[in-house]
Amino acid sequence: MSQPPQRLTDRKREAILRAAVEEFRTAGYEATSMDRIAAAAEVSKRTVYNHFPSKEELFGQILEQLWESSAASVDMAYRPDLPLDQQLLQLLMQKLELLGDPNFIDLARVAMAEIIHSPARAQHIVCRMGEKESGVTAWVRAATADGRLANVDPDFAGHQLQGLVKSFAFWPQITLGQAPLTESERKRVAESAVVMFLGCYARGDLR
Repeated sequence: MSQPPQRLTDRKREAILRAAVEEFRTAGYEATSMDRIAAAAEVSKRTVYNHFPSKEELFGQILEQLWESSAASVDMAYRPDLPLDQQLLQLLMQKLELLGDPNFIDLARVAMAEIIHSPARAQHIVCRMGEKESGVTAWVRAATADGRLANVDPDFAGHQLQGLVKSFAFWPQITLGQAPLTESERKRVAESAVVMFLGCYARGDLR
């Protein structure tokens, strides 16, 4: 576990971020004000502005943390000595566990609503997040470089693979309010995605 920040200013910044996440999650972007965030963080409004010059900047920081938590939760290094299906199943189960977290879903829903409501505001944030490689794409890149997957664009294949999962475990929850998948449902989605992906891209008997 990471150590808590030692400096008072760092602790206040962390408290502001935690409070902002909760406020955005429960009230949405438009209804959340810097005054509400300051009150929830138990700091002055001036302190909030000292750390974040605007609500937009604070929201952008939270979106980046949302992406970082996603990347950190799905980060399994490729193993040349293990079967591809075993590795890929474990990787996708990690992804599905994150996508089933209610806090992640709530915050992602807020982020998605704001991106739709004000695409210009979110565009630069989304572009910065897009520059970072996901754990799934990194794994596909390594397996391709090792010659065990067909010579395909890893970004394309990684995006395709995540689409097989998110069509069941992200978009229905974000857009339609469906319940997160159960453990057995997550396993079924992951196993079928592995079969489809490797059936398309695995080289011969190198699975």
